[in-house]
Amino acid sequence: MSQSATQAAGRTHRLVPSPAGRIHLVEQGSGPLVLLVHGFPESWYSWRHQMAALAAAGYRAVAIDVRGYGRSSRPANVDAYRMRNLVEDNVAVVHALGERTAVVVGHDWGSPIAAHSALLRPDVFRAVGLLSVPYTPRGGHRPSEVFARIGGDDEFYVSYFQDPGRAEAEIEPDVRGWLAGIYAALSADTMPAPDAPPPFLVSPGGKLRDRFPADRRPAWLSDDDLDFYAGEFERTGMSGALNRYRNMDRDWEDLADLAGAPLTQPSLFIGGSQDATLGWLADAITAFPTTMPGLVASHLLEGCGHWIQQERRDEVDQLLTKWLANLPG
Repeated sequence: MSQSATQAAGRTHRLVPSPAGRIHLVEQGSGPLVLLVHGFPESWYSWRHQMAALAAAGYRAVAIDVRGYGRSSRPANVDAYRMRNLVEDNVAVVHALGERTAVVVGHDWGSPIAAHSALLRPDVFRAVGLLSVPYTPRGGHRPSEVFARIGGDDEFYVSYFQDPGRAEAEIEPDVRGWLAGIYAALSADTMPAPDAPPPFLVSPGGKLRDRFPADRRPAWLSDDDLDFYAGEFERTGMSGALNRYRNMDRDWEDLADLAGAPLTQPSLFIGGSQDATLGWLADAITAFPTTMPGLVASHLLEGCGHWIQQERRDEVDQLLTKWLANLPG
């Protein structure tokens, strides 16, 4: 296992081997391992607040760059980003750190990655926390067909992301501006008004950013924060991150044996009341008694948007540490 000597604010950066090649992780604290998995378009950095809180509470907090992001490997083939591969990366991280088990917590895309890590490797992942995106078992319809029906004459953002190069051509000429726009579009304090065109739909012939707020910055996003995120994607490009979306039909085929499977480990869900994601996944929350029989607690933060652990850091810190403290040893 190779290590970098970079340390800041008690955090240690490390590179560990994985099926992707390498995974970059950032570690803080000691104690039971809590693996933190980010979403799109983010990085390990989205967990910077929680890492300090978890370390102070007696946990070994480890935030990764998912394959395709940051300093982790970025395989060239689109199909290298299927869900089973990402689960294998998570297992490799746990083992490279000298641990046998971990609690896994994910946000946005990290939430289904965390859920499937628990489903596929219950021997490794003993509990699972999901932020913003509730667990939804594999259904009976191919995802691309479901997404094609969302939005009417407009195009759902997941469909827009499917063709390699298309979204890259929109984002990469102005990464910083595009990121500022999507963060504002989905933050409670800067999102478009309820009667405005939804920012997750694309007009015919348009771009996703056409509906992003152009003149507002969410309170949680400092210049330094935006500089960090923009710097990562300016260096790596966007394809590695977008390739996760391009494997949803492959995942549907790969995970046929998990159709309807419940998530049985002790679990936690935290969502934001203003998160657009919960609009099209409301039924998933209603189904929790069936789909997540191990659910310990479910919280909906009033007035919170999608970037939950950054918008409401203190509340998320408290909810995570309380849940972790009550898990079986």
